[in-house]
Amino acid sequence: MVLLISLLTAFLVFSILYYVIKTKVVPDNQVHQRLRNLQGGEGRVITSHTDELAQVPFLDRTVVPLLRKFENFMVRFAPSGIHDTVEQKLMLAGLLGKWSANGFITVWLISMAIFFGIAYIVITKKTMSYTQSVLFAWLCVMVGALLPFSTLNSAVRKRQKAIDKQLPEVLDLLSVSVRAGLSFDGALRKITDRMAGPLIDEFKRMQQDVRMGTPRARALQAMAKRCDVEDLYLFITSVIQAERLGTSMGRTLDNQADNMRERRRQKAKAEALKAPVKIVFPLVIFIFPAIFVVVLLPSIFSLMHSLGGK
Repeated sequence: MVLLISLLTAFLVFSILYYVIKTKVVPDNQVHQRLRNLQGGEGRVITSHTDELAQVPFLDRTVVPLLRKFENFMVRFAPSGIHDTVEQKLMLAGLLGKWSANGFITVWLISMAIFFGIAYIVITKKTMSYTQSVLFAWLCVMVGALLPFSTLNSAVRKRQKAIDKQLPEVLDLLSVSVRAGLSFDGALRKITDRMAGPLIDEFKRMQQDVRMGTPRARALQAMAKRCDVEDLYLFITSVIQAERLGTSMGRTLDNQADNMRERRRQKAKAEALKAPVKIVFPLVIFIFPAIFVVVLLPSIFSLMHSLGGK
């Protein structure tokens, strides 16, 4: 038992270190290395492989290859079709640059292993029947399997909600800027220089794709796919159609801004209509019992006193 607890503790410490290195150390080292390569691009001389390795940070030479090998080893135990699903979820959450699909799958498998170890410790210490032990072990494994994905889905919903909230403001600014005489690209560049947020980050990436030679329609479609927000799909579709048909971009943006405000108004009304239904459960569970106690308890005490006196 002591050996198992020690192994589980070591495994947990390794998981925490893996997460810290994966999210904090490795991305920073990669960014600094790329910046050094770009700054030293002019006048670069040919160096040996040993000199190039000496310029690489210690963690990139030692820890990162071990993490890659560990991830490739752990991915073998995962289902075959999970890689594409995880990659899609990471893209929607905006974490594809920080996390790889293999890294998330590794965390997923580690989470299941940790919860299975916890279940094993509890089962060995408690007196349970065979059926109870199996059910408890399966329950712990399911919790360990669902926890990373629930966290990832929560990040996806949070990012999509932030994009949906920021879109009307950006659309109004685009409409005003285009009406003032700027082109669509110029207005978008002004907005991205002065604002921040997940939608602005996606617009910056779209502009970078256009500068790299991607057609703007294709870059906008890729942006809509990365965000997966219905209102953004409608906005991008209208912009692409306006470009293809040669209609006024300012009028198109004005119409989209009006439609966006109307859709937000309808969503607010729908949420307001849902409020009474959502209030019923806490009202029945928490408010009504307190009201019954305040109203009926004095009468009950009075009745008990009267019956006791007789």
